[in-house]
Amino acid sequence: MTVVVKLGSSLVAGGGGRVRRSTLRARAHEIAELTQKGEHVCVVSSGAIALGLPRLGLDRRPRSVAVLQAASALGQARLQRAWEAAFRREGLEAAQILLSAGDVADRTAYLNVRRALAALFRSGAVPVVNENDATATDEITFGDNDALAAQVAVLTRARLLVLLTEVEGVFSSAPGTPGARLVGEGEHATAAVFGAGSGVGRGGMQSKVAAAEMASAAGIATVIASGHGDRVLTPIVAGERRGTRFRPADRSASAFKLWLRHGKPVAARLVVDDGARRAVVEGGASLLAVGVVASEGDVRPGDAVELVGPGGGAFAKGIAGLSSVELARRPRGVEAVHRDRLVVY
Repeated sequence: MTVVVKLGSSLVAGGGGRVRRSTLRARAHEIAELTQKGEHVCVVSSGAIALGLPRLGLDRRPRSVAVLQAASALGQARLQRAWEAAFRREGLEAAQILLSAGDVADRTAYLNVRRALAALFRSGAVPVVNENDATATDEITFGDNDALAAQVAVLTRARLLVLLTEVEGVFSSAPGTPGARLVGEGEHATAAVFGAGSGVGRGGMQSKVAAAEMASAAGIATVIASGHGDRVLTPIVAGERRGTRFRPADRSASAFKLWLRHGKPVAARLVVDDGARRAVVEGGASLLAVGVVASEGDVRPGDAVELVGPGGGAFAKGIAGLSSVELARRPRGVEAVHRDRLVVY
């Protein structure tokens, strides 16, 4: 089984773009122990931009995409070298995988990434994953590495996702404020008051909770916990109560439907009549074109579309079999979305 471990920028990079080598060594040592016990471990590591900014004379994350991409290109090499050095001390090889949102959205690329990761696990290497910031655009991005870590956990069908951060977990209000308490169970985390993220990273506690909820919905247990100290991962993987734990959902969908629900971005929305909604939700049927009242956005065959009922609530997501032009004709007996390519929320 696989454990995915994500480290935020502030854990990896210190002041002045310094690599926090002691943190990387401590985590690499624990990962080595886990691999010796038969666990496959995948690291999702932020920090490339934080390590690259000082090379550009900057100490805060800029808004310019071009500058961010330059910082990422400069910092990614440093980041990978740091992880390679940490794992080499433990007799392990570190592999580098840079993903874009398009790699997850495209089914063929998605499966290729899964096969590559499986081959690395079989070889005994530890994949170190990061977003390919140097080529990403504002429109095509995971948003932050918490979301990327959740996607990797879904992709690998991990048994556990661990999001390591500067604080002990999710707090009821900003840590350090009067009355702030650690939230132990994830179902209570959505009521928490979240603070801002760091000055060099994109995430924050709210993005970690969103990522944990995504992984949990896919049947993957998730823990948000502090990444400081000598013993962090080993007790969490062993089931010791640390940080904030999100329980996995009882149902486990097929790999295809997990990809469809969490990996394929929605291109448009189809508004359907109540009869079509009931047929899909209660009868497990395909969505017929005659039941589509309107399409919001341009639809092409192969696009992911969200299905919306008469009241405006989204209830399913699927792969379109017809274009907007074809749907507008509302042909009878023709499937707009086949039931095997559809997931109900």
